[in-house]
Amino acid sequence: MTDSTMTVAVDWTSEQGAARRRRRHAADRRLRAYGIGAISLAIGLLAILIITLAATGYKAFVQTMVEVDFTISADLVKADDIPAGNFRAVVANAMSKLFPEVEGRETRELKQILTNNTRFIVRDAVIADPSVIGGTMTLRVPASDPFDQLNKREISRDLPEDQRRVNDRQITWFDKLDAEGRISTPFNWGLFFNADSRFPELAGLAGAIVGSFYALLVCFLISFPVGIAAAVYLEEFAPKNRLTDLIEVNINNLAAVPSVVFGLLGLAVFLNFFGLPRSAPLVGGMVLALMTLPTIIIVTRAALKSVPPSIREAALGMGASKHQTITHHVLPLALPGILTGTIIGLAQALGETAPLLLIGMNAFITSPPGGLMEASTALPTQVFIWADSPERGFVARTSAGILVLLGFLIVMNAIAIFLRQRLERTW
Repeated sequence: MTDSTMTVAVDWTSEQGAARRRRRHAADRRLRAYGIGAISLAIGLLAILIITLAATGYKAFVQTMVEVDFTISADLVKADDIPAGNFRAVVANAMSKLFPEVEGRETRELKQILTNNTRFIVRDAVIADPSVIGGTMTLRVPASDPFDQLNKREISRDLPEDQRRVNDRQITWFDKLDAEGRISTPFNWGLFFNADSRFPELAGLAGAIVGSFYALLVCFLISFPVGIAAAVYLEEFAPKNRLTDLIEVNINNLAAVPSVVFGLLGLAVFLNFFGLPRSAPLVGGMVLALMTLPTIIIVTRAALKSVPPSIREAALGMGASKHQTITHHVLPLALPGILTGTIIGLAQALGETAPLLLIGMNAFITSPPGGLMEASTALPTQVFIWADSPERGFVARTSAGILVLLGFLIVMNAIAIFLRQRLERTW
């Protein structure tokens, strides 16, 4: 024994032992280098993604606005029937007053500086304050997309006139408005409070945000109680036999099924068989619930397993029933892990696009949905719609929509981390 120990000691202090130590240390250094390199690569790719999105989408968070004085003539707008007023003429007169030298066909080019929906903006302002009839009101209205791009330097002034969407006369008029202090670029609150529009300068995410909220609400109300109940039964009450083993295997397999399969299931069952309305957040939430259920069941079972057996034994020893042990002791202690897994599952559901596309939640919706059964869209499908639009202004809004979606995902994951650290118990 002593000779063997001495022999080993001699071997490690020999030249051969030193070489073996050097190889082991080199292998350790390589392993650490591989890990650091993998983490650095992941962080670098994430940084490239964020920087690319921010560089493309930050311009969508500001909007070029034009300050215009509108004369609300009583001849054009009647106080007893404001919606029927000739607001198109009101807008034309306001622009002609700013540029009295512009006449004839050039007047049409002049009006193109403002968004095509300017007359509706003025109409809504007059409806909100009818006292302006017979007077003048000053409004800041969005510039049309070509001039918004011009102001943000997305359209180069150095290009030949036939290669850009604005001509030299329009640039001269726009520069005059800028020199008069009528051009501004405030924060674009319309990106969050406007619904979708055919005009990029007016398009917003309000409808998609409300639709995603309704869909996630339905998803949570279905998947959370059902997932916890299924996990509790399988973990605490179900007998260990071939049937339960088959159920567990299928639950694990369902967690890896592509989301498009759940979309096809929702299309076949909820829309075709039950006849539920297409594009409704109720259907979207039910499809997302089917997709989220396996994740919640697996996470809940793992959280239940993490509770020490001594907790169950102590409760049973004090005379508690199996049901009381689960509801009063095991579930409260497993709740941090259950909540963390649920929030992460909902965050994954928030970013899903394929199942929502299959059930029609990519419709053109010009107002936020008023309920679970009204047609709606969602944040990922809204990004898909904008990415498919040919207008140049939607390029920045697509990146901005992705940034907003990433913001919601980061907040949900931050809540999950906070709950885990706040409520987690160590044994």
